[in-house]
Amino acid sequence: MSAAGHLARRLFQLYAGLALYGASAALLVTAGLGLEPWGVLHQGLAKLTGLTIGVVSIIVGAAVLLLWVPLRQRPGLGTVSNVFVVGLAMDGTLALLPDAHSLAVRVPLLLAGTVLNGAATGLYIAARFGPGPRDGLMTGLHRRTGRSIRLMRTVIEVAVLVTGFVLGGTVGVGTVLYAVAIGPLAQAFLRVFALPSAPAGSTVVAAAPPERAILRP
Repeated sequence: MSAAGHLARRLFQLYAGLALYGASAALLVTAGLGLEPWGVLHQGLAKLTGLTIGVVSIIVGAAVLLLWVPLRQRPGLGTVSNVFVVGLAMDGTLALLPDAHSLAVRVPLLLAGTVLNGAATGLYIAARFGPGPRDGLMTGLHRRTGRSIRLMRTVIEVAVLVTGFVLGGTVGVGTVLYAVAIGPLAQAFLRVFALPSAPAGSTVVAAAPPERAILRP
């Protein structure tokens, strides 16, 4: 594959992954059985402000990105694209999805949303255009404090989850399922969507994605 073709594939994976991530998040919202921590916060803020959950996601993403400045983090194309594409895809998908009332519909939506979220994460990370704003915050705090990535991620996500729940975000069986399943799913899809080596002399390839931590958009 030529350098141009390699870059084109990376760009396709980046934007396909971000769009699919937003769509999968919309499935989880429609299922109404529990969201992942940041989704709980976005939903809680949406109820508080009257804004759509996608718009809230964009605003929160931009605010988190500003926190990168004192942490001396450098955003990549994927970081900036993430702020906008995920929220827009989420609102677009929600506008198309009918309301789900019965468990016979909500449970499949939950399962599909979780699996598709894992696929989206694998696509996005494999493109290697930089971490999402929220994960950059985690890795930045890790570098500045010397604390483990696992601890920083746990502290951030527990704080986000509790705040979102207090504001009215949905916490439930879907929250637990997501927490248990997203790591293995994303790792599996990361292998599926792994890119071949870049042509000799190419400058389009960034550092390899982390193998022990799944960074979400």
